[in-house]
Amino acid sequence: MTLARRRLLGVLVVGALLVSGCGDPDAERTAPVPAEPAPTASRSFAPGAPGAGDPYFPSYGNGGYDVGNYALKIRYDPATDRLSGTATLRATATANLSAFNLDLAGLTVRSVSVDGVRARHAHRGDELVVTPATGLTSGNGFVAEIRYDGEPAALDNEAIGEGGWLHTSDGAIALGQPQSASTWFPVNDHPSDKATYDVEITVPKRLTAVGNGVPKGRTVRGDWVTWSWSESAPMASYLAMVVIGKFRVTTAEHKGRPVFSAVTTKVADGAPDRSIARTVEVADYLESIFGPYPFSAYGGVVVADDRVRYALETQSRPVYSAGFFRQGDNTGVIAHELAHQWYGDSVSLTRWQDIWLNEGLATYAEWLWAEHTGSSSVQHTFDQKYDGASGQVWRTPPGRPGVANLFSSSVYERGGMAVHALRVAVGDSAFFTILRTWAAEQRHGNATIADFVTLAERISRKKLDRLFDTWLYGTERPPAPKPL
Repeated sequence: MTLARRRLLGVLVVGALLVSGCGDPDAERTAPVPAEPAPTASRSFAPGAPGAGDPYFPSYGNGGYDVGNYALKIRYDPATDRLSGTATLRATATANLSAFNLDLAGLTVRSVSVDGVRARHAHRGDELVVTPATGLTSGNGFVAEIRYDGEPAALDNEAIGEGGWLHTSDGAIALGQPQSASTWFPVNDHPSDKATYDVEITVPKRLTAVGNGVPKGRTVRGDWVTWSWSESAPMASYLAMVVIGKFRVTTAEHKGRPVFSAVTTKVADGAPDRSIARTVEVADYLESIFGPYPFSAYGGVVVADDRVRYALETQSRPVYSAGFFRQGDNTGVIAHELAHQWYGDSVSLTRWQDIWLNEGLATYAEWLWAEHTGSSSVQHTFDQKYDGASGQVWRTPPGRPGVANLFSSSVYERGGMAVHALRVAVGDSAFFTILRTWAAEQRHGNATIADFVTLAERISRKKLDRLFDTWLYGTERPPAPKPL
């Protein structure tokens, strides 16, 4: 019985006694004993952690909440290198928060609101600390809106070099790994917190602004044009990109999905255009091995800037340095970055130490593509790498490379060799089942090397701890692989 009903029953009984005159003669003079008030739940609120707890990059990301969607409205003028933006984050508190942090480097915050109410904020280095008017209760959703502007800056990515927002002669390139997003919008900048994205980029109308996902059209107003993009699948923040400039744009449709590719006009029409044009052909081949393509759009972007000497698997639309095509057509790099759409983008890291899950599998995809096109068998490629690898490759364990070697030859070349060692050990049937199952079971999620080992043992029905310890964590060259 509830307390309210007990109180009501007590009042009714006393009233009945008074009316009837029956019962204890002292009843008229005795007041009912008041019931004790119901206990109220007390909550304590505390600030969220200023980092996601990654062993390699402790300051990356933040704790206490999970972002579901970023709605970004960006305006950028290359002539003045000025950016202004409004970021609307829809998130869920995972702890009782009195305050929470966002990563934001080099830009000035003008206002912050949480659930429509103005919130206090402080910018401490690259950390934006937001203190809402009232605490955020664990499990509840909230909406934060941040207005900001300034001159966006590049940053040193420690492992891969310069990245972030790069001002170019005709626009900008926002790109980098393991971080870049914090240079152009407030973000929980760690792959463990994936979110969907809706991005509007307003630039001078002579320019193209490319983003991730499905193109949602362009709107011209006066001398400005707004390009809209939507990525409906969860995306790690370092995979979010913006490329602004003058491009040769090609559009098409494949399997009901839009294809949008752009090649900078800074390079002549030729090898980059022909290579990018084979994107869907490569994706279809990889789909036959890895399972269904995981995103709603295809494409690629080629840029020419000396600061970008790499390719990056930005979700649904990888970005490639023009340098990859100086010697002619290059579909190997296309295969590598498209393989990441399954392994790295859809199945994402939980911590940066496990980068082998991305690069080892994408490197092996290059070898598979080379065999498919008749240029080299996988076994021949393995033999070349195994016989020609430097001592540094064997001394650096790809499963624990350290920050300085996060993108070293060990992670890529020895990483690919480790994948082939697994294939030899378990046989082709189990091996390709492992790859497809990994992509399916971890689709749009986060995982670790330990998760992959568990899956491989489950499917192959073999103990594989020694194989993985040798190939991923050893510091000497392993014996040539053989069946178990």
